[in-house]
Amino acid sequence: MKPMIGRDTRLCMSLSARPGNFGTRFHNRLYELTGLDFVYKSFSTTDLPGAIAGIRALDIRGSAVSMPFKEAVIPLLDGLAATAGAIDSVNTIVNDDGVLTGHNTDYGAVVDLIADIDRAMPFVVQGAGGMAKAVAAALRDGGFRNGTIVARNETAGRILAHRYGYEWVSDIQAVSGPVPLLVNVTPLGMTGRDADVLAFPAAMIAACEIAFDVVQYPIETPFVRAAAAAGKRCITGAEVATLQAVQQFILYTGVEPDAAQVAEAAAWARANS
Repeated sequence: MKPMIGRDTRLCMSLSARPGNFGTRFHNRLYELTGLDFVYKSFSTTDLPGAIAGIRALDIRGSAVSMPFKEAVIPLLDGLAATAGAIDSVNTIVNDDGVLTGHNTDYGAVVDLIADIDRAMPFVVQGAGGMAKAVAAALRDGGFRNGTIVARNETAGRILAHRYGYEWVSDIQAVSGPVPLLVNVTPLGMTGRDADVLAFPAAMIAACEIAFDVVQYPIETPFVRAAAAAGKRCITGAEVATLQAVQQFILYTGVEPDAAQVAEAAAWARANS
């Protein structure tokens, strides 16, 4: 049984421009299931240096980091773990007695999710932000060589493509031929102003084999719905969110939950978010 909140309770948190409930509910449910004296709370901020100083000053054990802070937070930390240093993107901060280290559990989640995909499969990644770095690095490190980065921001797109050895184009219409693996790493399809936008043209979805969308809300984006209706294999943002959150939980607590606990926490968080 989880102890009641008291003076010895450890606090973990998240920083995001658009906080959601999944991570908060997921971590807190896992604390209950494992009996740990922890509590988790999400925050938004317009003062990133102040927020990071607060983590250090208040001995907050750890913090998730989401858009748009994944790169901006790096100069405010004391060091980077290999997962974050390799891609210059942080999605997790761990506080060890005032020493703040940046990690990237998005990378590990993507590595796990693409483990059984044919490495010879050509792919397109649409997007060039912090999560796109994690995806591109995981694909490169997994042995995927035939890829294209689609990004309207030429500078960011070219840098990302060059860093990982892929091609860059500014518009999805410039991609020729069928592409078996489509990966959306943009807000297209996310709840909000882009909720009804299809991340890839219908013809590309019809010709693909695997549709991978990192958007977490909703789980079934227009892209995922269209791919599922066409009988394609789909990898969702919900899967990424769960796997990366488990890795965060382990970094914060040193405890590895079992598969049943993870499944229960994820289901509970989805049902109550």
